[in-house]
Parts: sequence; structure tokens; C-alpha cells
Amino acid sequence: MATQSHSMEPLSVRIPSDLYLWLAQLQVEGATTNSDKLRVLLGQLKRQHDGALDYVAANTWARDLTGRLRDALVRVEGRSGRHSEVLNLILDHLTTSLALVVSQVPEDEAGAARIEEALVRRALALGEALLRQATTAAAAAFDPAVIRRHIAATIELASTIPGIVSNARGA
Repeated sequence: MATQSHSMEPLSVRIPSDLYLWLAQLQVEGATTNSDKLRVLLGQLKRQHDGALDYVAANTWARDLTGRLRDALVRVEGRSGRHSEVLNLILDHLTTSLALVVSQVPEDEAGAARIEEALVRRALALGEALLRQATTAAAAAFDPAVIRRHIAATIELASTIPGIVSNARGA
């Protein structure tokens, strides 16, 4: 396996002190100095821009984007002793969907159809999971009434589709 040799070019920038402090405190895997961090972050941005993130890398990146929220939820759950399956379902859906979108660059209609299939499957799986939360009087959520408050229009709409129940059972 051949290794690529990259020449290094100097880059001098002036940034506001709040960005400098943020960068100094930012944890970037494989980077300790600010120069290392900028190289890693610019490389990630380039791969993202070029559409070169594979699904696993895109999923990791999406999880990183939601890391602060996930950490805050862990703290809230630790203090309150309550857990929100609803919020975790939605976060997992968003992370996976974003990873699918960022990691795909279809070259033809068949490729676009595969992305469409994956996204529709994920979206309907989320809908199904939220419907399951509506089968009990109180959803497993920080606000146990959140699903019941918002589900009525979905139920009404689904009930208007002719043969939806019989078609779904036969599928």
C-alpha cells in the first residue's frame, strides 16, 4: 500500500480570542496542538465537502454534532432518574438520517432510489416507534404527554387511507 506524501504549507491567520480559546479547549481525536487540530478539522471539512465521508465516518461526525445535547441529557437523566426513549429515538433517527445524506452521492437514478428507500425506511421506523409510545397513557419521555398531544392528526390522516390496515397486514 503506497503512502501519500503531502507537502506542508504554512498558514498564518488571526482569529478572535474567543475562537482561539475554544480551539485550545476543543478535544480532537489524534490532535493535541492547535495546528494539529486545524489540520484534522480542515481535513474533515474537505472530506465532507467532497462527499468522501463513508457512512460510518458520517455517523461518527453526526454523533459528534449532537454530543453536547447527548451529554446534557445524560446529566439530566442522572439528576432526575428519568429517561426519555422518545428523545433518544429522535436523536438516533436524526444522526442516522444525516449520516445517510452526507455519505451518499448518487450517480444515477438507481442510486437516488436507494437513498430514498433508506431515508423513507428510517422515517417510517421513527413514526412506528413514536406510535408505539402512543399505545400507553404516558410515553417514556421527560414529558409523558408529548406524544398524545401531537399524534391525533397523524392517526386521523392514516385512517383516511383506503385499505391501509389490510394492505399493511398483507405486505
